[in-house]
Amino acid sequence: MNELMPLVQWPAMAVSVAAAWLVGSRHPGRRRIGFWLFLASNLLWGAWGLYSSAIALVVLQVCLAAMNLRVVKKADAGSEPTTGPNTDTHPTVKPKPTHSPA
Repeated sequence: MNELMPLVQWPAMAVSVAAAWLVGSRHPGRRRIGFWLFLASNLLWGAWGLYSSAIALVVLQVCLAAMNLRVVKKADAGSEPTTGPNTDTHPTVKPKPTHSPA
């Protein structure tokens, strides 16, 4: 098994690229698959980082996995912001005046 561990970085890279491609999709199902692939890549990179004694890489993968899980959880809950700069409560475009001052 140890002789195969150096090769784990290549599938990890391929899964990361595929995940990034899918997350950029307009199709919600593909985006969901992309986030799950990101989680798989976190596991692969974490395993390779442990093998390589790259502790910073392992910590990074744990943090990224936590963020990915947060996004998946929010997507599953269907949470959409109800207020903010891109909603009707805070319009970014001011209405045109109906008449000009004299």
